[in-house]
Amino acid sequence: MTRPQPESRDAYPLFRPITTRWSDNDAYGHVNNVIYYHWFDTAVNAHLIEQEALDIHAGETIGLVVETHCNYFAPLAFPQAVELGMRVAHIGSSSVRYELGVFAQGEPLSAASGHFVHVYVDSASRRPVPLPPALLSVLKGLLK
Repeated sequence: MTRPQPESRDAYPLFRPITTRWSDNDAYGHVNNVIYYHWFDTAVNAHLIEQEALDIHAGETIGLVVETHCNYFAPLAFPQAVELGMRVAHIGSSSVRYELGVFAQGEPLSAASGHFVHVYVDSASRRPVPLPPALLSVLKGLLK
């Protein structure tokens, strides 16, 4: 197996700024690993909500995370500005694989990179449903 490597900014079509918080640091003085997953979820869902492709309060379709992974290359710590690069690697009939790069502001290579998979389901039954057209349109704009 090949060891994962940091990625460059040009691997991502969209970036979102993230502000680190005091509580993000762990006892070792750097951002704790679980925080990266918060950032992944926040970046993707905020983008989908802003693009009106996801309505978390009244929508008939919601995305449930079924898989997640992250590789770490360099530490980040509070106070530090962070930028999340986002792309879509795969669109299925009811699922999407998002890939994210975590960059210290202005740095050319990712401090971490990872992915998560959403399966889109009916908000009442929690059964998979085809991706809605508005969501598909936004996702296609993130394909890389």
